[in-house]
Amino acid sequence: MKSRTVAPDNGADAATTPKREGEPVKLLRRIGSTTYEVTVHYSNTGKDTMADILRRILEREVERYD
Repeated sequence: MKSRTVAPDNGADAATTPKREGEPVKLLRRIGSTTYEVTVHYSNTGKDTMADILRRILEREVERYD
């Protein structure tokens, strides 16, 4: 997942709905005084479930701190 810091604004906790199918969803989340914009997109040909992807991400994070 790729994120970047953006300037805070009034819609900081809003998600945008894709205008067309296949267009990524953008989420803005504020943590403290920093607002993060996260772009989420899904593969139509992917074979992994969301649970598989999240498990893999968590396993990598655990390995980083072991």
